[in-house]
Amino acid sequence: MKGAKNCECCINYIYDEDFASYQCGANLDEDEMGRFLRYSFNNCPYFRFNDEYKTVRKQI
Repeated sequence: MKGAKNCECCINYIYDEDFASYQCGANLDEDEMGRFLRYSFNNCPYFRFNDEYKTVRKQI
């Protein structure tokens, strides 16, 4: 599950209240940011699935 089309599932895709939009919170360099903005950032090396229940499963 990698790629720009799955950013909504990524833990690095965070809401920025100052800009009132979602942005990538990963530390991207200039080339990576350009690919991200053009939606051509396939197989993102920073993609991490946002599993909000991961902590709960560890507590059980």
